[in-house]
Amino acid sequence: MRLSLLTASDTQHDLAKAVRRHRRELKLSRSALAERSGVPAPTIKRFETTGQISLRQFLLLWQCVDRLERIAALAAPTPKAPRSIEEVLRDE
Repeated sequence: MRLSLLTASDTQHDLAKAVRRHRRELKLSRSALAERSGVPAPTIKRFETTGQISLRQFLLLWQCVDRLERIAALAAPTPKAPRSIEEVLRDE
């Protein structure tokens, strides 16, 4: 495991800011986003202010303001970097 100064809480708040920014760019009120996503407006407000939300509700919001493929890409396996020149030459 790598050392990181980024915390889960930091990431939650960053994701909440991203949803809020996209929502505003799309000129959607919380009520309008709630109607589109099926996530209650009070839940959206709590998420935007605290970062707290279920994964499912986050995904429902995200698909209304951005592409789910961006989130799905996070689960894709990371390609292994070659560890030696022999591995580089073998892969050519």
